[in-house]
Amino acid sequence: MTSPRRAPSGAAVFKPQVTDAITTAAVDALAEHGYAKLSMEGVAKRAGVGKSALYRRWPSKVEMVTDVLAHLSVPAGPAPDTGSLRGDIRAMLDAVADWLTDPRMRAILPSLVAEYDRNPALAEASANHISGPRRAWAREALDRAERRGDLTPEVSELLLDLLVAPTYWRVVHGREVDGRYLDLLADALTRGVTG
Repeated sequence: MTSPRRAPSGAAVFKPQVTDAITTAAVDALAEHGYAKLSMEGVAKRAGVGKSALYRRWPSKVEMVTDVLAHLSVPAGPAPDTGSLRGDIRAMLDAVADWLTDPRMRAILPSLVAEYDRNPALAEASANHISGPRRAWAREALDRAERRGDLTPEVSELLLDLLVAPTYWRVVHGREVDGRYLDLLADALTRGVTG
């Protein structure tokens, strides 16, 4: 008599503590060495796991990096809804500043962006998993502004770029991003897109 076959259990169950260790190791390695010098083997060693633990979660370095960074890059809560365009812009600028001034992201982003020309797959994955979701998050607030008549769709699309670019430029050049700067930027952007 044969014993009954056990039903397949489906997809592998990932232990959250292992995923957390890998994520931390990947972010730390990216911040220290940049994308070009990052290796799956190095991340596994740093996390204290075998390479197979990484490859079960992500089939490639590109996918691991963009997934890990997406968790650091996309705000967790809903888009701001202050009731005014200026208030929403200022709140979104806070979220951008929090992201770009995080010491890990300050170290990681320049090396990541530098790789885009050499690695189109990384550029595309970053657009899909990091930039795209951040823009979709902000888009919620801008859609409300359009419905209120505060913005046209064309200006709203431009504003998505303007919410990030000035702060990114300032951070890359080591200049301070404080509340006064964000207030001035929010005022300028609001006047610029509604004037």
